Amino acid sequence: MRILKIQTLRGPNYWSIRRHKLIVMRLDLENLAETPSNEIPGFYEGLVEALPSLEGHYCSPGCHGGFLMRVREGTMMGHIVEHVALELQELAGMHVGFGRTRETSTPGVYQVVIEYLNEEAGRYAGRAAVRLCQSIVDRGRYPKAELEQDIQDLKDFWRDASLGPSTEAIVKEAEKRGIPWMQLGARFLIQLGYGVNQKRMQATMTDKTGILGVELACDKEATKRILAAAGVPVPRGTVINFLDDLEEAIEYVGGYPIVIKPLDGNHGRGITIDIRNWEEAEAAYEAARQVSRSIIVERYYVGRDHRVLVVDGKVVAVAERVPAHVVGDGRSAIAQLIEETNKDPNRGEGHDKVLTKIELDRTSYQLLERQGYTLNSVLPKGTVCYLRATANLSTGGIAVDRTDEIHPENIWLAQRVVKTIGLDVAGLDIVTTDISRPLREVDGVIVEVNAAPGFRMHVAPSVGIPRNVAGAVMDMLFPNEQSSRIPVLSITGTNGKTTTTRLLAHIYKQTGKVVGYTTTDGTYIGDFLVEAGDNTGPQSAHLILQDPTVEVAVLESARGGILRSGLGFEAANVGVVLNVAADHLGIGDIDTIDQLANLKSVVAEAVYPDGYAVLNADDRRVAAMAEKTKANIAYFTMNPDSELVRKHIQQGGVAAVYENGYLSIVKGDWTHRIERAEQIPLTMGGRAPFMIANALAASLAAFVQNVTIEQIRAGLKTFRASVSQTPGRMNLFNLGTFHALVDYAHNPASYEAVGAFVRNWNTGQRIGVVGGPGDRRDEDFVTLGKLAADIFDYIIVKEDDDTRGRPRGSASQLIMKGITQVKPDARCEVILDETQAINKALDMAPENGLVVILPESVSRAIKLIKVRGLVKEEVPLQNTPTATTENQNQNGVSPSSVINTLL
Repeated sequence: MRILKIQTLRGPNYWSIRRHKLIVMRLDLENLAETPSNEIPGFYEGLVEALPSLEGHYCSPGCHGGFLMRVREGTMMGHIVEHVALELQELAGMHVGFGRTRETSTPGVYQVVIEYLNEEAGRYAGRAAVRLCQSIVDRGRYPKAELEQDIQDLKDFWRDASLGPSTEAIVKEAEKRGIPWMQLGARFLIQLGYGVNQKRMQATMTDKTGILGVELACDKEATKRILAAAGVPVPRGTVINFLDDLEEAIEYVGGYPIVIKPLDGNHGRGITIDIRNWEEAEAAYEAARQVSRSIIVERYYVGRDHRVLVVDGKVVAVAERVPAHVVGDGRSAIAQLIEETNKDPNRGEGHDKVLTKIELDRTSYQLLERQGYTLNSVLPKGTVCYLRATANLSTGGIAVDRTDEIHPENIWLAQRVVKTIGLDVAGLDIVTTDISRPLREVDGVIVEVNAAPGFRMHVAPSVGIPRNVAGAVMDMLFPNEQSSRIPVLSITGTNGKTTTTRLLAHIYKQTGKVVGYTTTDGTYIGDFLVEAGDNTGPQSAHLILQDPTVEVAVLESARGGILRSGLGFEAANVGVVLNVAADHLGIGDIDTIDQLANLKSVVAEAVYPDGYAVLNADDRRVAAMAEKTKANIAYFTMNPDSELVRKHIQQGGVAAVYENGYLSIVKGDWTHRIERAEQIPLTMGGRAPFMIANALAASLAAFVQNVTIEQIRAGLKTFRASVSQTPGRMNLFNLGTFHALVDYAHNPASYEAVGAFVRNWNTGQRIGVVGGPGDRRDEDFVTLGKLAADIFDYIIVKEDDDTRGRPRGSASQLIMKGITQVKPDARCEVILDETQAINKALDMAPENGLVVILPESVSRAIKLIKVRGLVKEEVPLQNTPTATTENQNQNGVSPSSVINTLL
């Protein structure tokens, strides 16, 4: 078998709207293409031997062992690879269950789809599954050592990608509240929410955490001075920088026992407590110097270690931290007890599990010696042996919830301390013999104030009630159910996406909000270009959603981006589907228009239930998407007699309708006429029906988001099909004696749309410069030729500079074939070079004629027009033939009044 391609999906996609994280592997079965599993000697036995846990896969039989039943009876290898890849991830601790396998139009080539939790692990699992199955086919087995290595590698990927327990708690709480989140890829930053409403976090520090508070908390000696001046009980101590000062420092704090720790350490690193002699003090000093140049020497206070968590000025959790220890059973040595304790599945390396495995260091052996033990000592049953002096969870300690036991005075004191230091989220380390009594009564002290405190001990204590401390953080960041989102409007379709996206963004600008939008020619925020290029995929969507100035996101969502990566957001407030027509067929295993419709329906389906899917009622494939989405439906139509729209409105729905020359919004028993089409520059004086349809879609999308009719009208009247606002979309130029039109039409539907305008041009000869992208099917080029023959009086056929793998001259021959099939005597010629073809057309343009250029490079075509001297961009408005009355009838549209026909 051979893996042809692996793609990673990260959002709503062709395979699933709900399962965003999917690996798509294009797998060629090669010589196994026609061999089901029951015809491969020993395959079933080898698979069960390698992965007996596959017994738990139900598959289509819907019962325990169902998948293995399929393997025994005979199923194709692509299907088996899917299940093996899922099971390998399960064995590594990643719980996934979604998979699909479909044969493509190429015999023996399959799309194998598997769910993942970690991208690298998912891709690895796909490759490992192919290796495993191929090994069993070739040798009847998969070596145990290789399987163990695969699983260990997958575990390593999962561990390395872990967010950490604190961040994980915050992310889970965000998901529970419907707050979108994303990793920002720098300094472990997490973004909660979108655009202007976003908040950012790093571990448990928020974008509200003050730098002064963090700096003060990191300087432990300065913290003590501030708190001591405020009358807060803190340990007596001092800071030294040289070993020679240690003896004097010990005397200053009152003698032994003492604590030595680094000035700016954390997680218990470099700390030694309960030091009782000079030898121990020297060793502790050297350990602290490994972490910090400056060393704190403090008096040691007897008591239990507590962590008090304060969020937004309130105590939300209290935990007693018990140092790493083992309990004797009367039989096992201490070393054996440690080993047994570390087998607890809740213990892991670092912070990847609820508890951390116990590891011994210098202080551990000193503590053992002080207790009179060695690692070989056998503890009496029930006897506790402490292995660490500090109680950090990161060194193997455990946590006991004490939230309900803390004394009210201690709550008041903790909240006052955090306010004094200036932190929004803080963890106080308190040593006291009894947290239920005021510190002043039991000689308790506040040892430290920590910025970015860990949540692990509170969300998963070893003993006691888990506390939802992440909920307190969310309440602080988004008080009173403050919105974390911004309006997201997604637009797709075969043609008109970019124009509609730009128009919708322009309409939204009339509200005074900052609009971020993505198109095939660039990513924009407000009036400024952020990044040029074909930016219609998830990466560009993320750029907009991550920007803290954006108040509205309008995102063009093209087929390629959806197919390669999925949508760049979990759901939109409005999903617009303009049309579905033949284009890009045969690419990416999308071979039919129905498959293309299923792909584009992702935009309609990935809409919040209280949002709207804006659908073209005149396109049966688009209209059918209403059955797939859980969102509200809004239709737009060029046909005021549409039966579908009439029923929709009678049932209380909303629609945008072109009626009697007006663009109107119809809802219930009223009609809002926005503007006459001939007054809207984009419609070319009402002569471009497809632009009227785009304007209807944009107007309706804005309306359902509560943009007013007045604002919609202002947007429509100030938006033009110009180079500045819609480059390559119906850009009309007046060259004095003739006109030139530039449009990026490249498929049959867009040719027909341009043709609807060109046919209305009746003042002179119509010359077309035509071509198409080289990766289209042969029959698509023939169709383009047939359409061109019906639209233009004279045709120049050219080819793109980038033929996309097609031999030079092949595309032009196919277009010419289509032209001559319709008009055997057609006036036409072939000029392969696009620049030469455009110049020839402009040179031969007759008086009052129209030169229509359908280029590969829009910018080059416009430049060739502008170098010809005085050129004026022109947008016809009034007193021109429009798409009302007779022109509507040419397009199958009746001039009937919407009020009469729909109500």
